[in-house]
Amino acid sequence: MTTEERRGEVLQRLQEAAGPLSGTKLARQLGVSRQIIVGDISILRASGRQVYATPRGYVLPKERTEASELVTLVCKHSAEDMERELNAIVDNGGEVLDVLVEHSVYGLIRADLLLTSRRDVRAFLSKMAKCKANPLLVVTGGVHMHTVRVPDEGALQAIRQELADAGILC
Repeated sequence: MTTEERRGEVLQRLQEAAGPLSGTKLARQLGVSRQIIVGDISILRASGRQVYATPRGYVLPKERTEASELVTLVCKHSAEDMERELNAIVDNGGEVLDVLVEHSVYGLIRADLLLTSRRDVRAFLSKMAKCKANPLLVVTGGVHMHTVRVPDEGALQAIRQELADAGILC
């Protein structure tokens, strides 16, 4: 298989996948190293393809057939309140697309999350714990932003209300 054929195969597997695919899994399936897959993903991105790297693996953005709106929520809380915050969003119909912090030296730092359910939230928090990773909010005293996709204004209002009641929404 040529390099171009492998990249095409990576893209096809991502398109057909029901969920995220890890670099390790793709590497095993294609008989190459994980680092080769990381390079392939970089080349695909450089060629204009949107490929998200999430805590659970690589995904392609799904086409939306229903109306939805993207909003940015500014939040502040401790690491201990992450689960409450993320569940408040997904329980009310929102999708947590990313997390952003404004670092005093590096500027805006963004990480894709793509959390759509409590299961996704549990998997994300489990990976954070397993890796002993600090959430990005630690570099800004708890202040951070999420890009959230909501299906309608009612879902957005419910999310904002629950986060405000929890003292999380800025």
